[in-house]
Amino acid sequence: MAKKVAIIMGSDSDLPVVQDAAKELKKFGVEFEIHVMSAHRTPEAAADFAKNAADNGFGVIIAAAGMAAHLGGVLAAYTILPVIGIPMESSRLDGMDALLATVQMPKGVPVATVAINGAANAALLAVQMLAISDESLAQKLTAMKLDMKKTVAEKDAKLQKTILELV
Repeated sequence: MAKKVAIIMGSDSDLPVVQDAAKELKKFGVEFEIHVMSAHRTPEAAADFAKNAADNGFGVIIAAAGMAAHLGGVLAAYTILPVIGIPMESSRLDGMDALLATVQMPKGVPVATVAINGAANAALLAVQMLAISDESLAQKLTAMKLDMKKTVAEKDAKLQKTILELV
């Protein structure tokens, strides 16, 4: 059975950014769930979710949180599943506080971290992790990389024609 991805948001206000992760997972046919849990307001719920995530069919957890951004670390403390943190931009410090809080995990509690508001890359990293043991996903990722390569080559060819017309 294919593994699911859990997307845990610290607040429902994170949904506009997190939707990018959901869209990427959907493109790859990866089942996912999205939940709101807080490292500070509902730590028991976050811990319980993480403790049971593997048994509930999850293979990767994505944690989106802003400001102090402890959610990824709390989830990682209670599971051996990979956790990917999305530092969320906030009105204060433009997300740098969340970035530093997410990336600065103590030894033994790793949280892979993507860019501020980098939900699409968090989903792609989750798909890559799942593809280690899922050949179908590996093939889809390979096709995506080939499409990206083709798109860049097409853009370069178009640019070369445009430059020749300008000169």
